[in-house]
Amino acid sequence: MKITQVRPTGQERKFSDGELIVTKTDPRGIITYANDVFLRISALDEDDAIGRPHNLIRHPDMPRAVFKLLWDTLKEKREIFAYVVNLAADGAHYWVFAHVTPSFDDSGRVVGYHSNRRVPSRSAIAAAEELYGVLRSAERRHDSAQDAVAAGYAALQRVLSERGRSYDELVWDLSTSARAGGRR
Repeated sequence: MKITQVRPTGQERKFSDGELIVTKTDPRGIITYANDVFLRISALDEDDAIGRPHNLIRHPDMPRAVFKLLWDTLKEKREIFAYVVNLAADGAHYWVFAHVTPSFDDSGRVVGYHSNRRVPSRSAIAAAEELYGVLRSAERRHDSAQDAVAAGYAALQRVLSERGRSYDELVWDLSTSARAGGRR
């Protein structure tokens, strides 16, 4: 199957709480491993996933600023957690709670990245959608991708400042309030 430009259908695909989506990439974000759950949920065959950039599942509603934060954090050799909406090859979308970590060789050099994704709570998705709407609004005011990313990132920093939280604290708040059955 040849991957072409996919348009979102508005259909949401879900996976079960007991499942874990796993992928590994090289340092440039090229997929080197994808488990069966990833392949099923993303509607990709293994041949269509392996060797391709991980952003092939990027949903157009996902703010670029979040990916800037993700890559900046990984370049610092730190892990990151994020709520992400992805786009499957058939146009369906699916939400994940992602945990992305650098993978190191024996000398401490980054040789790739490992991502585990779990099912996020509906309340966390609602909070992420609200935040991402603010970021997308800031990004859409700019024609250049670089300016859009900068505007979205600045909007994210404003939101965090207004809430008195770091990004990690915000994600933790969403995760813990979801387990408690509410939203902070």
